Amino acid sequence: MEQQEEIILINISGTDRPGVTAALTEILAKNNAVILDIGQADIHNNLSLGILFQSTEGNSGDILKELLFKSYELDVNIRFNPITEEAYSEWVNMQGKNRYIITIVARRLTAKQIAGISKIISEQGMNIDDIKRLTGRIPLDETARTPKASVEFSVRGTPKNKEEMQKAFLNLSAELEMDISFQEESMYRRMRRLICFDMDSTLIKTEVIDELAIRAGVGDQVKAITEAAMRGEIDFNESFRQRCALLKGLDVSVMQEIAENLPITEGVDRLMAVLKKVGFKIAILSGGFMYFGNYLKKKYGIDYVYANELEKVDGKLTGNYVGEIVDGKRKAELLRLIAQVENVDIRQTVAVGDGANDLPMISTAGLGIAFHAKPKVKENAKQSISTIGLDGILYFLGYKDSYIDEDIEND
Repeated sequence: MEQQEEIILINISGTDRPGVTAALTEILAKNNAVILDIGQADIHNNLSLGILFQSTEGNSGDILKELLFKSYELDVNIRFNPITEEAYSEWVNMQGKNRYIITIVARRLTAKQIAGISKIISEQGMNIDDIKRLTGRIPLDETARTPKASVEFSVRGTPKNKEEMQKAFLNLSAELEMDISFQEESMYRRMRRLICFDMDSTLIKTEVIDELAIRAGVGDQVKAITEAAMRGEIDFNESFRQRCALLKGLDVSVMQEIAENLPITEGVDRLMAVLKKVGFKIAILSGGFMYFGNYLKKKYGIDYVYANELEKVDGKLTGNYVGEIVDGKRKAELLRLIAQVENVDIRQTVAVGDGANDLPMISTAGLGIAFHAKPKVKENAKQSISTIGLDGILYFLGYKDSYIDEDIEND
């Protein structure tokens, strides 16, 4: 007589302790069961374990009886659910559907945020496969650390309207003070190797040309031109020429004093330590100036710096520049060039910036991120970070705090 092979889903829940999973899977092993799927999570020391198995010897009744007695002994709850072959086959066929990773980052995580994300996913006809927390456990005393929270959703299916979905995410992020990354799951997402940063208002919390202008006594004039350029209202090259001309006669010595007091953006130290640790090639592609880019290169061990060079004569700025202007188009070209030199597929690259002149490289990179960007830039970038520091990029890359901080501490 042919033995019946039954498919059964078991769900175990209760207080987590060492040995629970081992004891239950030993029963399945002893009875030669085949594991078709398995997943486990621990939330606040409470275990949630799911195992989908197939009995190969027609002894599912004996297996369930042993599991029931063992769960009683371990003081955990267990539920059994038989699965038909048709239902299992349908589930297997779902594996071929598109997969996406949705990451949210914020200072605080709220139920409204999770509910809002989940609703948009549902409205688009997609299914959540997995949810995991990327940030460390959150202390009740929020002064105990810099507040930040990140959760990653693994989602399966094809959006009914991808553009509408991204627009809904953008509106929700503004309404609930969070950032949302929506990426297609692929091997490239897990293997990023090159990251290119804008410098001013990205790696540092200022526009260096504004700092130079203040010391030259033309601060208000230059700042107005800078802001208009970042909003995309003035051609970057023309604005650059106008601003450089206003710096004529400034003593070169002030550049060192500015460099030594650059206000570094929140999260940069942690981000750079992790990127170097995991082997990223790092570049600064800036419409700012080489002097300051080289200062950051030395400070963080950055691999490439491309920026503008100010002309100097007799220890004074002439109001002119040397060489080709690093504008938006040039940034995108340099991103492609460095990727080629480093033998990196463009889909393995990341670009981060805040201004309109960063959009070409942001749209060229495999992962483009607008950081604390102007509205026009944010609207045109697929990913953005506006609520936390630059180390929020690590969550968009899929890194967890538990791995990041342990590696940095043990370095």
